Amino acid sequence: MSESFAELLHRSTTDIDQDLRRHLGATDSPFAEVDSSHYLSRLRQALQYSVLNGGKRIRPLLVHAAAAAVGTTERSEDLAMAASAVEMLHSYSLIHDDLPAMDDDDLRRGQPTCHRAFDEATAILAGDALHSRAFELLTELPTCSATTALKLVALLATAAGPRGMVGGQAIDLASVGQHIDEIQLETLHRLKTGALIRASVALGGTIAGASAAQLRDLDHYGEAIGLAFQVQDDILDIEADTATLGKTQGQDRALNKPTYPSILGMDGAKAKLLALHRQADDALAGFGRDAQLLRQLSDFIVARGH
Repeated sequence: MSESFAELLHRSTTDIDQDLRRHLGATDSPFAEVDSSHYLSRLRQALQYSVLNGGKRIRPLLVHAAAAAVGTTERSEDLAMAASAVEMLHSYSLIHDDLPAMDDDDLRRGQPTCHRAFDEATAILAGDALHSRAFELLTELPTCSATTALKLVALLATAAGPRGMVGGQAIDLASVGQHIDEIQLETLHRLKTGALIRASVALGGTIAGASAAQLRDLDHYGEAIGLAFQVQDDILDIEADTATLGKTQGQDRALNKPTYPSILGMDGAKAKLLALHRQADDALAGFGRDAQLLRQLSDFIVARGH
């Protein structure tokens, strides 16, 4: 009997969580004179709390799924480490996004946000540590060439910086209470949310040795689902509840943030979501059955309830 997508998702996220636990274990102080069990225990607790407290693991799954689309079916250590790096960078962004100076959120994945569970300084340091560890992991891949590893670092750095998440967050903060159009909103979300999703797909394809044409098609897929992810988030912020979301429902409206439903209306936002879903599927036309997991993940992203 073939494995259902729900079973595959559960098994894959379990494997990813195990990888994250292994790779978080390398955050002890390298200095023998520092009693890390005393001085760094709170930081280590904050790291584990933020990374291992649930989550859909969409981004690391995309790393593995993109490699599978290219024909790499084995779950290699290079892919596992790159997937862990992506999820650590994502966790860093959530910690900092929740801070009082940013969105000032109290809930994340149904639990108190890092700065609420610990304190603001510890949350900032935990985010910094995860950001650094993500790039450190990409320099430790056991079988990738130095040239390939450098490409991976560049992909992730671009997704994290002013042409990615940081730039998107800056636009997001500046847009609160402002009237922006659909093009400006799309730019915001292509950077803040879409860039790391797009990079996750590119990392998997690059490690698997995808051709230039395959990388182009994978990028079109990643671009479409990255934006679709945010459109669905905007819809869920209105239609779902706090318990289901695992974060405060209606936060975007409370902060007077521009969203797809606020600009396009709910019907327009849902039409946009379906169009992006079609674009993602069309981008995979040349991959055949090997891209089935990418297609399933696209379906999951647009239909998820949290």
